[in-house]
Amino acid sequence: MAVCLSVCMYECVCPCSRVIECNTQDLQTILNILYILNELLTVGGGRRIGVFVSKGGTGILLQLVISASKVSPPSEELMLQLHSVLAKVGPKDRKFGVKARLNGALNVTVNLLKQNLQNHKLLLPCLLVLRVYSSNTVNAVSLGKNGVVELMFKIIGPYSKKNTSLLKVSLDTLGALLKSKTNAQRAVVHVPVLLYIYQDWHRNDTRHRHILIRKGILGCLKNITNIKLGRKAFIDADGMRILYNTSTKCNPPCVCLPVDDVVDKSDNNEDAEAENDTENEVEEKDHHNDDIETDINKLRPKETHSRPFEELKIYERFFMELSEDFQVMQYTFLSAPKSQRPIIVPTAQALPPKTPTATPLQGECPHPAPVPPLDLDTINITKDRDGCSDHTHSRTHPGAGLEQELVQGLERVALDGTGPQGGGGRVNKHNRQPPILAGGVEWAEEEESGEGVVLQAPDTALLLPLHDPDLYVEMVKSTRSVPQFSEVAYPDYFGHVAPTFREHILERVYGVQRTKIFQDIERLIHPNDILDKVVYDLDIQSCPVVDGGESLKFNSQFESGNLRKAVQVRKFEYDLVLNSDINSNHYHQWFYFEVSGMRVGPPYRFNIINCEKSNSQFNYGMQVLMYSVQEAIIGRPRWVRTGTDICYYKNHFSRSSIAAGGQKGKSYYTMTFSMTFNHKDDVCYFAYHYPYTYSTLKMHLQKLEALRTPQTYLREDVLCETLGGNSCPLLTITAMPESTSNDQIFQFRNRPLVFLSSRVHPGETNASWVMKGTLEFLMGSSPLAHSLREAYIFKIVPMLNPDGVVNGNHRCSLSGEDLNRQWQNPSPELHPTIYHTKSLLQYLAAIQRAPLVFCDYHGHSRKKNVFMYGCSLKETVWETNISATSCELHEDLGYRTLPKILSQMAPAFSMASCSFVVERSKEATARVVVWREIGVQRSYTMESTLCGCDQGKYKGLQIGTRELEEMGAQFCVALLRLKRLTSPLKLRNHAHLLDIESDLMETHCKVSRSDTHPLTRSLTHTVVVLLGGEPSPQSEVLSALEQVFIKDLSVLCLFHLSLVPD
Repeated sequence: MAVCLSVCMYECVCPCSRVIECNTQDLQTILNILYILNELLTVGGGRRIGVFVSKGGTGILLQLVISASKVSPPSEELMLQLHSVLAKVGPKDRKFGVKARLNGALNVTVNLLKQNLQNHKLLLPCLLVLRVYSSNTVNAVSLGKNGVVELMFKIIGPYSKKNTSLLKVSLDTLGALLKSKTNAQRAVVHVPVLLYIYQDWHRNDTRHRHILIRKGILGCLKNITNIKLGRKAFIDADGMRILYNTSTKCNPPCVCLPVDDVVDKSDNNEDAEAENDTENEVEEKDHHNDDIETDINKLRPKETHSRPFEELKIYERFFMELSEDFQVMQYTFLSAPKSQRPIIVPTAQALPPKTPTATPLQGECPHPAPVPPLDLDTINITKDRDGCSDHTHSRTHPGAGLEQELVQGLERVALDGTGPQGGGGRVNKHNRQPPILAGGVEWAEEEESGEGVVLQAPDTALLLPLHDPDLYVEMVKSTRSVPQFSEVAYPDYFGHVAPTFREHILERVYGVQRTKIFQDIERLIHPNDILDKVVYDLDIQSCPVVDGGESLKFNSQFESGNLRKAVQVRKFEYDLVLNSDINSNHYHQWFYFEVSGMRVGPPYRFNIINCEKSNSQFNYGMQVLMYSVQEAIIGRPRWVRTGTDICYYKNHFSRSSIAAGGQKGKSYYTMTFSMTFNHKDDVCYFAYHYPYTYSTLKMHLQKLEALRTPQTYLREDVLCETLGGNSCPLLTITAMPESTSNDQIFQFRNRPLVFLSSRVHPGETNASWVMKGTLEFLMGSSPLAHSLREAYIFKIVPMLNPDGVVNGNHRCSLSGEDLNRQWQNPSPELHPTIYHTKSLLQYLAAIQRAPLVFCDYHGHSRKKNVFMYGCSLKETVWETNISATSCELHEDLGYRTLPKILSQMAPAFSMASCSFVVERSKEATARVVVWREIGVQRSYTMESTLCGCDQGKYKGLQIGTRELEEMGAQFCVALLRLKRLTSPLKLRNHAHLLDIESDLMETHCKVSRSDTHPLTRSLTHTVVVLLGGEPSPQSEVLSALEQVFIKDLSVLCLFHLSLVPD
């Protein structure tokens, strides 16, 4: 059919073009041909027009326009038909505007337009062609100089039922012309005219039949207000009030058009922020991704190592397990060295001393001499009754009642150091004994002086075995931060117990974004109603003004905190400004701050006004996290999803070209939510996602040591020091050999390695929760955990960017760079954690012990579910037009095995969201560099959603820490299954493995007969897993089976049969 259509187009269109060229003097012949051509192009659509353009039809028509214009007077019918055809052809010819300008047809159309303003029959096709001309920037400027902008204002006018099509095309043409700033300046004087015309059409178009005309007028106003003069003219003409009134007071029948959700077309983060608009379930198949790598040489592993082995030998110390003889079967847990700097609490007499930042290590690991631990009895909750001290965030509230006064003690947990004067009252941590009252909290003062307040922390020891408030404070004391934080946030001190109830994805209320935007516009219309009062500012080192409780109090000066400024806009509304990453002027996304002094009842609105991404899961059901101290004290210490009327939209604040990466005209975005508090004068914390601080990691690693059994090999080394002087831990976990026999030692040393890393992006806290689940499972006492330790040696870097985490960054380290874009050539000075982690992998490759699996845990801000990014030569080439032979594309498809196993086991995991395509923008990321340079076929980035799931068991639910930790544990189980598939020879505890396998696969496999032998069921389950789940027609599954699994299937069957009793 397509072939026949092509032949027909060629036979009909091309002769017409040649006849036109040869018979320029025969007017009737030309008109007849133009009639036929018009019909052909109208019926044929885009493909037929494309053929006409490719045969040079555009040039012939434009030349004919020039020839016809030389006749005086020109034939009206000929010009009408020529412009009608040009209006159809122009949009399909990319060089249409250039061709028209070069041969002079542009001026012919303009002159024709000026001479026929009252001839609506000829005016319409001329405007259609002029609209296409104006899409070219040079043409638009030229047309503006020729008076076309003023000409358009002669055509458009007040409401009329006549010539609406002509008016619509005129407005579209004017809108295209006004995209030029020069033309916009010419149209500034016409702003009042446009506003009047818009009002007239809005008032008279009661049945809303001409919405497109009103939209065209608004488009023209938008282009004019893109320049400063246009905005001033718009405000002077009272345009804000006019548009606000016409938008809020619709004529009956009211049809309020919803504000369109923003659509993101960027792909700037594989981890965080790679991301097309994920709410579009069906992706366009014909969409071409220009970012895909097309150089096959860059898709092949490197055959030579970039560093000499002698240089890498210093990393041998981190692999003692590969040479350990275990003659002495005793093993100790090596803890990271403590900081040499205590944290001093600022007092009225002294501020914290400035200390120099520790220098990064180059090649060697730090071993500073330990210092005596700080006295835990110095922990107290401070309260200043006399007024504001020199410390920025000491707050008082004179004149309030006893409850209000005592709640000031909830302002923070402080680390009281050894200041010159001792600094305030001190309460022993072992004296926490005030009773807890239902619906509130009672505080006990130590002495009549009231200098100290004692806070009873909830007892969560049974629910949180890895959490210890006192140990956490001890860890905080050895953590170094740029602002030198001296406060501890309550959620980090108390701990988080995952709620037992489900938290559903929030269903968005229709029209909420429209309402929020109108409220923002009202600020400009009624400026006298706006308080515009700064209530918190990191740049102003002074005490907040005491206002009798009319304003909320904010704080973010604690580990991982991020809030730069808070401005009270209305009585219950606040604009919040986030800090950019240190040594950077962008990456505003992560937030974590404290709010206190609230009332019960009225809804408070919070607007984070300097977000950068063009879309967010906050538009699709994600909620912010809140932690209430009052709730924690009465026995519910947990982060909960909260907030109503949540939306994310572009605001009117412009980003500087420096902050926008050199691009001009970019705007910030607002994330807004409303919150009604349940407790008066509570202290609440809000966060982008579940916080997980660097001190929390250190506490968890200390507590994990208590889980170690004599059969567990656990070692913690300090890989390096960061720019900020914090240590980067490296864990080694495996099983101890059963004996010191040569066979056992050989088996121990030759276990395959699995290398895991996490938290290279500080704002992706969910990655740390997944890592916590992995570590807890690996250190567990279950038979499955023991088998996993026997199967692999795990090398784990649980936090690649401690400095960014400590200082509340979203994406960068202290160098102001994204560490996950530095793997190709990391600097030992600027990127020490990446440099040394890559060196570990290079050392393993040099000794022929490259990991079987490498996985970097991340979080994803715009997609739902958990999924993986991998690397595949074939799949990358398939997405491009590269021609390659089959031998060049030879590849073992085992890289799909682990994601496939996870999709069958983990309810939050989505195989459909996985991608194995290598893109140019990701060539310096961990997974691509490890795949290409280290030669690890199974090199992955595992992405966990910040929002929730849209498939599986957790469909419609927001993800929590329980599900994230579960994902980390299920990743471990999948590794054990992968081990059985790649080396299914001899594993211990055969019987329990079969039982576990049956349990795991129970929901995924169906057995047709109920009397099937248990062994047959187990073997069936195994074969189904080997086949990748349900039978699939896809050739890659069969190929993977053929290449990876078939060779071991017979061995696996014998292994199962050996367990059958005689």
